[in-house]
Amino acid sequence: MAAQLTDDIERAARRLYEGGLVAFPTETVYGLGADASNPTAVSQVYEAKHRPSGHPLIVHVAPGAALEDWAGAVPEAAHLLIEAFWPGPLTLILPRAERVSLAVTGGQASVGLRCPAHPAAQALLTRFAQLKQEPAGVVAPSANLFGQVSPTTAAHVLSEFSTSSHDILVLDGEPSEVGIESTIVDVSRLDQGMGPVLLRPGHVTQAQLETVLGVPVHAPDFAAPRVSGSLKAHYAPRTPLRVLPRSELLKILQAWPSQAGRVAVWCFDPKGMPASGAIDLAPAPTHPQAYARQLYAQLRALDETGNYACLLLEQPPAGAEWAGVADRLGRAAAAFE
Repeated sequence: MAAQLTDDIERAARRLYEGGLVAFPTETVYGLGADASNPTAVSQVYEAKHRPSGHPLIVHVAPGAALEDWAGAVPEAAHLLIEAFWPGPLTLILPRAERVSLAVTGGQASVGLRCPAHPAAQALLTRFAQLKQEPAGVVAPSANLFGQVSPTTAAHVLSEFSTSSHDILVLDGEPSEVGIESTIVDVSRLDQGMGPVLLRPGHVTQAQLETVLGVPVHAPDFAAPRVSGSLKAHYAPRTPLRVLPRSELLKILQAWPSQAGRVAVWCFDPKGMPASGAIDLAPAPTHPQAYARQLYAQLRALDETGNYACLLLEQPPAGAEWAGVADRLGRAAAAFE
């Protein structure tokens, strides 16, 4: 690790230890971090993001951390998933340990835990734990205003909080490799007869979870815990956005009046799409992981370009491998329904 990054991590770890806010890279998106055991620090995360107080946070821990410090029970299913996918883009919902603040869990009896794979995130969490010398975890929702597009670079974070009154130290790193938030699976209710539940799709797919667990992973039920990113409208750019099947997209563009303003189109194959001075076409990746990696950066770039009346995105293919992307696109478009 470069000397400059080592110095930056030391400064960031001390900022967390002192109760401050640190935005740092993970393989999914950049997170806005605070000491999970410090109620004042946790409250700053909610304030800086304008996040509703009942919306739970995910606690990020260093490799090898004692999960019993945060979870009241760690079932065998959780150990199987940890062995297969940690460090990585998977969050586990487990029963909350008594010491965990209800402000972290959104008032619920469960807590979300994740061990990120990004080397800078791991170094930061490990150094913070050394300074803390007691159970150490960092709450880290995406480092953006609540409901907006998540950041995948340090520049996104700096832009997002450029007018914030909160003092946020930004730890710079490479662009996030995964590009969308972690998969979330609930294993907090196994003792109640409820099997594992997929609460948010992501890079780790349902099929992969089921292969490891050897049992079906269910869709969310009415009693499922609330988790980050589960609201109907989320991940939204400032510019109105629609997600359409290719046939509908083609019809809209063929009839697009120039007086309606410029429109940005992100589609899988721009060939055959109408082109005019009012229509800007850009090719989207055809592989789900590449698409996810570029999605938020593309939405932010189109927002910043400005002067678009709307953004039109081609609906991704059906299939489990596209579930994470489809989830984010659906919630982003729902903000404009």
